[in-house]
Amino acid sequence: QVQLVESGGGLVQAGGSLRLSCAASGLTFSTSVMGWFRQAPGTPEEEREFVGVVSWGGEITTYADSVKGRFTISRDNAKNTVWLHMNSLKPEDTAVYYCAARRGFGLPHGPNEYAYWGQGTQVTVSS
Repeated sequence: QVQLVESGGGLVQAGGSLRLSCAASGLTFSTSVMGWFRQAPGTPEEEREFVGVVSWGGEITTYADSVKGRFTISRDNAKNTVWLHMNSLKPEDTAVYYCAARRGFGLPHGPNEYAYWGQGTQVTVSS
């Protein structure tokens, strides 16, 4: 079965950096669009916020305005892994971060467009 396992979360001071990893198995990673989402404390699952998405080969990425210029997504299809590089972190970035996968084309921002999800990793940014 498909498994997505995130890691790399933790506690960091404002202005700091973290790199989240998502290791995938059970799917054809090289033809899977990979997205990152986050869920802030107290918000329901259906309101998970789009963070960014990367195309099959990694050439195309799009980001939410709230993270543009601070976060970067990269992937290595040989390692079945996608990363979320987070710089200049702010307290409002505090959330559980999820990676998600979908087959097919397009780089959707809506969580309902993604069939597979990881368990999430907590990121806490202190002020």
